[in-house]
Amino acid sequence: TDLPDNKDTESTFIPINPRVHVSPTQLAWKPFPIPDGQDLDFVDGLKTVAGSGDPTLREGLATHVYLCNKSMTKRAFANSDGDWLIVPQQGALDIQTEFGFLYVQPGEICVIQRGLRFKVNVEGPTRGYILEIWGSNWELPELGPLGANGLANARDFLHPVAAYEVTKDDPWDIVYKIGGKFFNSTQRHCPFDVVAWHGNYVPFKYDLTKFVNVGSISVDHIDPSIFCVLTAKSRDPAAPLADFLIFSPRWDVASHTYRPPYYHRNCASELMGLIYGEYGGRSDEFQPGSISFECGFVPHGVAYEQFAAASKADPPQMQISLGSIAFMFETSRALTITDYAWNSKEKHEHDPKMWDNLVDNFSQFEIDPKLLRSNKANHLS
Repeated sequence: TDLPDNKDTESTFIPINPRVHVSPTQLAWKPFPIPDGQDLDFVDGLKTVAGSGDPTLREGLATHVYLCNKSMTKRAFANSDGDWLIVPQQGALDIQTEFGFLYVQPGEICVIQRGLRFKVNVEGPTRGYILEIWGSNWELPELGPLGANGLANARDFLHPVAAYEVTKDDPWDIVYKIGGKFFNSTQRHCPFDVVAWHGNYVPFKYDLTKFVNVGSISVDHIDPSIFCVLTAKSRDPAAPLADFLIFSPRWDVASHTYRPPYYHRNCASELMGLIYGEYGGRSDEFQPGSISFECGFVPHGVAYEQFAAASKADPPQMQISLGSIAFMFETSRALTITDYAWNSKEKHEHDPKMWDNLVDNFSQFEIDPKLLRSNKANHLS
């Protein structure tokens, strides 16, 4: 049976779709409010923020939030489009799958693959983020010179233990998402009746506090790929479809180095969220549950006040991001923004005035003309 369209979800992100929008500038959203006075379960509380491609083409991705306050009762869900990486931000998820249970709290993530049935129980107001990928699967990044250990270690991932319910004359609704559309079927027994299983196509969870951070112990920055927890390959061997990165408590000890992320302009689309704590360099409106978005080749970096402080400060050994976990969904693809996110009252643009205080430090110093002539001669040679 066809279910009524959820006007807050989207699956086609090609710009000819009138329900999606292209943003040439940075955008941000305050935390989307969890419904109060209206009962919504995990499926009914899905909202799509941005994406690229289309699930029927088996290529692309979508970013969602879920806002719910009610457990799924006699109801299961199966996403036939792609794999979901779920990031709880407020409230734990007690997820029952065909393979057993996963209990996922803020500070943990889980992955539920395409086609698997599951239901979500919650206790009170619950919010989180989802990154859905089409035509690929989540896997650990290659470690290269790091060798066998580091970043997210395989030993720290957990999977369910078989648990089953056998019932008769017990009506259940099974909601399917196919091509971004929602359908409902009914059956007369519990869908979680798998007595035993084997194999490796199985949902899993990971505690982000177990991530082994890597950094420079001499000078300079290392590329932000060192923060990658999971990656999904694309058809382009030189660029992933999506990366999931985290910024968690770690030591920063590099000498003679500007410590915050340097100002940059790169090809990746970046969608950032905050699970808990504070994240330096963002506005006061970047709270847990918020979203910040930068499209490809748009310059971005920290606010001037943090730039000035970091430029003048002595280089002590320091621990950063204490009591905080922020994350980033990063993709090589251009993202379009949905009607839900575009028209949300929580949306706000980064104030361009935040860059007005930036100064050209290099031009403040008088340069010896002989040095310039020498440099020009070397360049021409």
